[in-house]
Amino acid sequence: MLLAKHGDRVRVHYTGTLEDGSIFDSSEETQHEGCGCSSGGCGSDCGSEPLEFVIGEGNVIPGFEKAVVGLAVGSSTTVTIPCDEAYGPRHDQMVAVVNRSELGDGVEPIEGQHLEVVLQDGSSMPVLITEVTDSSITIDANHPLAGRDLTFAIRLVEIV
Repeated sequence: MLLAKHGDRVRVHYTGTLEDGSIFDSSEETQHEGCGCSSGGCGSDCGSEPLEFVIGEGNVIPGFEKAVVGLAVGSSTTVTIPCDEAYGPRHDQMVAVVNRSELGDGVEPIEGQHLEVVLQDGSSMPVLITEVTDSSITIDANHPLAGRDLTFAIRLVEIV
């Protein structure tokens, strides 16, 4: 029996849930309105195609990779991944209050809106507007799933 190992290109179906059981992302078609974190922008839209990745290349969160290692094609596992092996802890220093005058002309900030902030080195970082007042906006550069333990039901579809 062939088992998934480091270096294998694999295809998996998965459903990710939060502590309260709500679905935040899934590779399988679902009618769940929370699929893809539409309110928080944290995942992809749920679809029906398996996720394909190479184990060990770091293209998925570390805990997810670890859960796939040792699976046989057709087998499933459910694993709860602590935040340290997922998107890490939340960092208060990644939340900032910015004067509205620093926004570009014509930008009307809305709570829940995603923006790209250009850093001093020229790179950009996605942020979420979490609060808007008459004089300022609060932006959060933490990943929407940072600080949360995540549960995944994973099924190995194939080793490519």
